[in-house]
Amino acid sequence: MTTDRTIKFGTDGWRGIIADDFVFANVRLVAGAIASYVLKHENPKSGVIVGYDTRFASQRAARLVAEVLAGAGIPVTLANDYTPTPAISLATRDLGTAGGVVVTSSHNPFNWNGVKFKAKFGGSAPPSIMKIIEQELGSMPNGRSAAIKETDLKSAYRAAICGFADLDLIAKANFKFAIDSMYGSGRGVLAQIFSEHGIRHVAIRQELNPLFPGINPEPIEPHIAELQKTVLKESCHAGLATDGDADRIGAVAEDGSFVDSHKIFCVLLQWLLERKKWPGEVVRAFNTTRMVDRIAARYGRKVNECPIGFKYIADLMMERDILIGGEESGGIGYSRFLPERDGVLNSLLLANVMAEEGKPLGQLVADLQREYGPHYYGRRDLHISEEVKQSAIQRARSEGTQRIGHYKILKKENLDGVKFFLDAPTHGNGADAWILFRASGTEPLLRVYAEAASQELVEEVLAKGEEFVKNGA
Repeated sequence: MTTDRTIKFGTDGWRGIIADDFVFANVRLVAGAIASYVLKHENPKSGVIVGYDTRFASQRAARLVAEVLAGAGIPVTLANDYTPTPAISLATRDLGTAGGVVVTSSHNPFNWNGVKFKAKFGGSAPPSIMKIIEQELGSMPNGRSAAIKETDLKSAYRAAICGFADLDLIAKANFKFAIDSMYGSGRGVLAQIFSEHGIRHVAIRQELNPLFPGINPEPIEPHIAELQKTVLKESCHAGLATDGDADRIGAVAEDGSFVDSHKIFCVLLQWLLERKKWPGEVVRAFNTTRMVDRIAARYGRKVNECPIGFKYIADLMMERDILIGGEESGGIGYSRFLPERDGVLNSLLLANVMAEEGKPLGQLVADLQREYGPHYYGRRDLHISEEVKQSAIQRARSEGTQRIGHYKILKKENLDGVKFFLDAPTHGNGADAWILFRASGTEPLLRVYAEAASQELVEEVLAKGEEFVKNGA
């Protein structure tokens, strides 16, 4: 069993396998560390928000976190239902609390769970805060017991995100949407908004099932296969999916094809710049499409590239006016709303773009590909030994590595992982080809990302990348 000495915080909190690492004893340890941080570095009287997703033991673990915090003298506002993570972040900021805690493991498989901590500004806590919390592991402060108040946190959240979309216009456009909550904590939220505003839709996987049968609650292929079937069967103009804790988005076009997060990011960015004309800079993570750069350049907007993890985007949102920030995994956020990714809000905004442009989602993506050149993307997750993982990264960094397959490496970047830019064909004005190797810091996993001007080229580059990792070729 994990002890306090081996609990490690990743990019957005602590995660572990249920009944192995994620056990109530460890939940208490993490809650105690959070309580100690709040008592020493925040205003404990302002309290802490606690929420949870639909995973096994999440509700009980959230109650346990609340009891530890309250036992330390910190008032707790506890969600009274399964609640999207961005709703917890919004409540944390709007209620002026010292922070927010969410019991969730986001998009991980069913046998995982975890604890996220949200800073008082309503976004992912920066590494400096997470380091302090990790150092407080083993602390279990006690004080005069404070109150635990159960509250509906979803109503205010629905109202807030509805303020960012023209729901009357969406209804008038008469498009039909398929909504997939993937059994996660977004269940019922978007469906209720659409129902209340007369927007045609069909909803799937809204029921509570902590086994997430047959899928990981991550809105990418192959896990969105049921949504793809539904879009075709129900003649929908788009399918909208949110992950396990509803802070990430995935989508399906009217022909049943998967629309990855890069295209979603670009569709939203183009709309914001062309139609909304909101001010601000753009942020994208190191592993996202460079189509973003082309769109921003046309409108004279600065693009900031940051390491992988939404916390880095949130940091920039706290420092300057950021119009939009996005990452490869489907997390997209806006400074004028919250320094936090939000799958439900982005689903609403995608529907808004479709309504304003009068086009189904697939046509919007095709328009971008024509306007800014063909950009295609792919990713492979390689579960390999630590030895192979470290060897691959060392070879990638080596000056002696000058080719991948028969493609020459034009330059390397190492902001987060190692990225090669290749002399592969661009098919006119298409994407410059690149491949990125990034090793997980917490498990024997290496992810390989690639972008190029055709899907065939992406698959070829990924195959060569996998061969490089496993065989050194």
